[in-house]
Amino acid sequence: MISVARGWPGQLDGTVAGTVRALRDLMFGGTPPAEMTQNARMGRNLGIHPVPAGVTHRTTMFEIFFDLVFVFALTRVITFMAGSPSAVTLAQGLLLLLLLLYSWSPYIWVGNLVRPDVGPVRAVTLVAMAAIFVAALVLPDAWQQSAQLFDAPLTLALAYVVGRAVQLVILFWASVTNPPLRSTLRFFAVPVVLGWIPLIIGALLGGAAQTALWTVAFLLNIGGARIASTFRPWQLRSVDHFSERFGLVLIIALGESLISAGAGPRAMAPVGSALVAALLGLTCTVCLWWLYFDRLASAAREAVSNVPGERRARVAGDAYGLAHSTLIIGAIYVALGIEEVIAQLTEESAHPGRLGWEAATALYGGAALYLLSRLVFRRLTVGAVYPTQIVAGLLPLAVLPIGRSVPPLAALTVLTALLVGVTWFERRLDGRAERPDPAQPRLS
Repeated sequence: MISVARGWPGQLDGTVAGTVRALRDLMFGGTPPAEMTQNARMGRNLGIHPVPAGVTHRTTMFEIFFDLVFVFALTRVITFMAGSPSAVTLAQGLLLLLLLLYSWSPYIWVGNLVRPDVGPVRAVTLVAMAAIFVAALVLPDAWQQSAQLFDAPLTLALAYVVGRAVQLVILFWASVTNPPLRSTLRFFAVPVVLGWIPLIIGALLGGAAQTALWTVAFLLNIGGARIASTFRPWQLRSVDHFSERFGLVLIIALGESLISAGAGPRAMAPVGSALVAALLGLTCTVCLWWLYFDRLASAAREAVSNVPGERRARVAGDAYGLAHSTLIIGAIYVALGIEEVIAQLTEESAHPGRLGWEAATALYGGAALYLLSRLVFRRLTVGAVYPTQIVAGLLPLAVLPIGRSVPPLAALTVLTALLVGVTWFERRLDGRAERPDPAQPRLS
């Protein structure tokens, strides 16, 4: 006879009824009964309410799939900026990245509250995924007006509205049995919906008016979210899930730097100096990965987990929602800079003898944004930031004038050497911090 252990998952007890219960629990999300209220269990069985996520919830395969579509949209912003690099294009690209990131981050809160891969929640999330995909397709023409009824700017604005509307539908649905969440949403939903008005009007007007109105839409979104979290903090159930989602998108964004090394030469494989530039781009990407994932990511996750009570959600929202998002933007700009360097080495360029301001700003400015955002993230989580780290984070901006005036390969070489030096410095700093103090007694 086979002996089946009692307990979660499945509550198997060797009977037919126990087996049915186990299969039911696995099909409907596998949430332990101890983590669910009686009303939530009834709602789940009746298919009325979303399946709540547990405190041990981790990122699901469906969420990773969703994030891949989102990162595809981020890469299309690179295509938009690389089409005709200029100061205006770089600023418009930044606005698009901010709108995308701060429309995506609420889905992390959604996945932290309910299971997005189960039942009707998965169905409506697929609608949002389709909206993001449509937005990604038209992003390169985000400021190109046409005679069509639904031109690229309006299609992008409407797709954005659909994505945000799906968030609100899921969150209000989940708040039926969660009064604190419903109270938070009353503050959160108003500025989100108000932000749709300048977004659509800007898409209809185009040009400078579009840029100004879309900036207003972003400010309404971020300002409203900050006000909502101040008066009614969000609920954070699983720190592991929360940190994983942000980390996965960052590592995919870093991977875009490697994709840029292959996409930069357009239709030809990199040879000679372009191949050297591709290897330098790989080295830069490894340094950016090392600076975050080697030690900081795990230390930050542990630090946030140790924050007590409601303050944990506020700390996580500040650290990951603000500082971590600019980390991703920095990585995207570095990817754009690497692509521009390799493109200039394989094609005729407007700056045949030097990198130029636009590409240098993307390359060095993106690196500086990444390094400084990392320090802000470290300060909000681990807490310790030293003046020498701030100086190291500002170094890319200090050498930017040099980078724009030298040949593309030399500019990328300078940045690579700088990032290698910063990584080595941070490793030594972390090593000293981990070294036990001889004056402190050791615990046996």
